[in-house]
Amino acid sequence: MNDALSGGFAAPPIESATAFRAMLEAMARPGTIVTLTGAEPPAPLSMAAGVLLLTLADGTTPLHLAGAHDTPAVRDWVTFHCGAPLVGPAEAVLALGRWEALPLAELPIGTPEYPDRSATVIAELSQLSDEGPALRGPGIETTARLSLPETAFFEANHRLFPLGIDSFLTCGDRLAAVPRSTEIC
Repeated sequence: MNDALSGGFAAPPIESATAFRAMLEAMARPGTIVTLTGAEPPAPLSMAAGVLLLTLADGTTPLHLAGAHDTPAVRDWVTFHCGAPLVGPAEAVLALGRWEALPLAELPIGTPEYPDRSATVIAELSQLSDEGPALRGPGIETTARLSLPETAFFEANHRLFPLGIDSFLTCGDRLAAVPRSTEIC
C-alpha cells in the first residue's frame, strides 16, 4: 500500500472531534500540555503534528511545509488526507516545520482590519515540558511554564497583539499552544 494512503484517522468523525477538543483546551489554557493520538503520519511528522493537520487542514487551508518537513512523502500524505494546497510562507494559513526552519518573518500576521488573517504555526520540537519561561495572559490563572524554543519571538509576537501568529508546539504525541495574546514574563 502507498504510504500516502495510510496513517490517517481510523474513525475520522470521532477522532477529529476528540483532537479538536484537545487543541481547543491547549489554546484556551496556554502552557497546558495535551496528548493527541490517532494518526501515523510519515516521518519527520510527529503524531501530534499529523493529528493537527488531519483536524485543521482541508482544501481551503493553505499550508507551508518548512525545511525537512517539505518531503515528497509528507506532501503526498497531506494531499491525500487533507487536500490542503501547498504554498509559500506569505500565503500560508498554517506553517509546519522544525522551529529553526520556520520562516516566521515571512508569515502573515493579519491586518488591523482583519487580525484573523494571520498564520498559525505548528512547530516541531525535540522536547516539550512544563518547565521554562513563565507565561501570563488569558486562560492562565496566575502563570504557567512551558519549554519554549526561544523567548524573543514570543515576546515580539505578543507586542503585535491583536496582530501576530498563534503557535502550536508539538513533540511526539504532545501538544501545547501559545496564542499571540500570551505574555512571556
